[in-house]
Amino acid sequence: MKVSVKSDYAARAVLELARAYASGAPRKVDELAGNQSIPGNYLVQILIELRNRGLVQSHRGKEGGYSLARPPAEITFGEVLRAIHGHVLDPPALGDDHCPPELRAAWQQLKSSAEQAADAIDFQTLLEQGDHKSRMYYI
Repeated sequence: MKVSVKSDYAARAVLELARAYASGAPRKVDELAGNQSIPGNYLVQILIELRNRGLVQSHRGKEGGYSLARPPAEITFGEVLRAIHGHVLDPPALGDDHCPPELRAAWQQLKSSAEQAADAIDFQTLLEQGDHKSRMYYI
């Protein structure tokens, strides 16, 4: 299975906005793009999709930019993937009448497992995992 670059960029953008959530200050697209190595024009398109799904909000004006629409603990990895693609995993075999039923059942099981796993990951947990790693000492 291959995850799209767009999904990766969307997750990076949400993680970056989650890092700024406590400050309450919106982040500018150029800053987000630079910090996460995402092409700025592409990031704008992604942020619009995330805004349309209620995950981020835009702020106008000189000090404007983007911020999370909800706390990081209330936004899951699965929601971000669905905002970008409409699904977490969409095996074509599920819509293929010629796919053997036992194989279709396996694809459905894989899809359900992927959705459950993605929905179990929230961005607050990811922040905490990142903070924990940055505080580790290496000898």
